[in-house]
Amino acid sequence: MPIWQQVLVGVIPSIGVGALFWYVMRAVIRADRNERAALAAAEAGDDATEAAEPTEAGSSAQA
Repeated sequence: MPIWQQVLVGVIPSIGVGALFWYVMRAVIRADRNERAALAAAEAGDDATEAAEPTEAGSSAQA
């Protein structure tokens, strides 16, 4: 077998594992980004709801 074929046989598995690692890490990073955005939106909605609710004058100050 020529040397270039031996090199390809040795390099192709490494390239495959590297591509698989890149794909998995990309999926993890995207999932984390989407989760952080969803949590930020939920917290913003909660903050808006709390700001819109009227509070009783003595209930939270006396507790």
